Amino acid sequence: MNKTLRNILGELPLAAELDYVLRRSLRNRARKDHFNLHRLEKSLPAMAAQVDLIAAQAPTGKKILFFATLHYWIEQSAVISLALAGMGHKVTLLTLPYSEWHKKMDKMTQRQRALHTRDALYALSPLVEHVSFLDLRPSTELTEDLQRDVEEISLWDVQYTLMREEVDMNDPSDRALYDLRLERNGFAARAALAYMQTNKPDVILIPNGLILEMGIVFRVARHLGIPAVTYEFNDQREQIWLAQNSSIMQQDTDYLVEARCSLPMTDAMYERVADLENARRGARVWGKSKRLWQYVSSQGAQETRKALGLDSRPVVMLAANVLGDSLTLGRDIFAASMTEWITKTVQYFAKRTDVQLVIRVHPGEKLVPQAKSMGQVVREALPEIPSHIHIIGALDKVNTYDLIEIADLGLAYTTTVGLETAMNGAPVISCGRTHYRGRGFTMDPNSWDEYFSTLERVLADLPSQRLSESQTALAWNYAYRFFFEYPRPFPWRLMNFWDDLQVWPLEKVLSEEGRAQFEDTFKFLVGEPFTWKE
Repeated sequence: MNKTLRNILGELPLAAELDYVLRRSLRNRARKDHFNLHRLEKSLPAMAAQVDLIAAQAPTGKKILFFATLHYWIEQSAVISLALAGMGHKVTLLTLPYSEWHKKMDKMTQRQRALHTRDALYALSPLVEHVSFLDLRPSTELTEDLQRDVEEISLWDVQYTLMREEVDMNDPSDRALYDLRLERNGFAARAALAYMQTNKPDVILIPNGLILEMGIVFRVARHLGIPAVTYEFNDQREQIWLAQNSSIMQQDTDYLVEARCSLPMTDAMYERVADLENARRGARVWGKSKRLWQYVSSQGAQETRKALGLDSRPVVMLAANVLGDSLTLGRDIFAASMTEWITKTVQYFAKRTDVQLVIRVHPGEKLVPQAKSMGQVVREALPEIPSHIHIIGALDKVNTYDLIEIADLGLAYTTTVGLETAMNGAPVISCGRTHYRGRGFTMDPNSWDEYFSTLERVLADLPSQRLSESQTALAWNYAYRFFFEYPRPFPWRLMNFWDDLQVWPLEKVLSEEGRAQFEDTFKFLVGEPFTWKE
């Protein structure tokens, strides 16, 4: 059935419903649709039964609006909603049954996915109310501020989808994608605005909170002054990142610094950070993570110097991020993009033959081969690479921690390599809005003039720019807080969600054992202040 016909049928009353019923058995067997909630549909009745008696005895909590789109976020949000209901909160789960955020779907498919979501989440009632975003009546217009938000997030969506920062509005494919995201985000903003104004939730819970409809729903909440909590996950199981009234992807750690970074470090804390760093240096997994941060173990500073052909001139290391990663979007300060920063930086160093520039392409580029490589950005900026500039590719057998050891100066946009370089006592110039910027152990220019004057000053006398003992201690203290106190204990990560649910079923999470481990996190999740445990 072609898309035009499906759009026509999608407008007819009950056409989607009839087709959905007739095709359901075939769809359950084939399961070709990326938007698939069949496993959740089978599991929810038993989970709801676990929560029912617990919720009946819980004190009355908050009125929570929980927004989720994409099937994997909806799966997880349904279970989190049940847990919150078990703690006494009145939860409305607002879902947007899309799968392909970058493709225009026909109306028939949209309606059928809405029906599938309705059936999959039916067992939530009456513990959790389910509302489909597609059933909402949007407001007629947006304020100028919200319209600007829609345009900004739509641009980020294009960058995120294409995994490159350059978006050419004269290119038909780029423009078509931008217009699609503009249409969807505009609808999401108007629908969310009308719903929130009518229903007035106490707090809104949103994954990510930066891109796609998740980003615009967050902006609408903040526009209305409604508290909003956003969340994401790091590489460790049983952990979550949380932010109140900011997108978690911006990694605002001000509250962490204010509450914790003035406290002294113990020997055990130093040892824990060192253990993590040694695991990364040795290309080993650490803790409850399966992720390798490096693909080759440390070879030592001298071996690395020899392998790269480095001589006795000072070494400047530029550590890049992965383009299009939502952790890098909206982080620009004086550069229009990370691409522009790298371009102008390597062009500057092309003339500085008194030093050697080593560009560490992020090893994570291996995981997203469709992203524009930072190595390509360098080669476009310098068609002929001078001999004193070295590009370390994502797949090259060089350990980043060997480069940290030999670096006399670090340059970073948002990568934590900048933090780790400061922990080694080397000066670091922070050029993007990263979470460790302005914490007392980096140099933080706010304009191109400041950036280049900082480079000139530092390069003129590198030995005198080594961090003091107190600055290095600040970096270690911050690293401990960020790596071990910023993440909260939480039972179910998005990755390996169903495996985690086997370890921590709902009944166990809501038990005395589960509450002892996770209750403070759930309180933070619904907007309550976090109390630190010593």
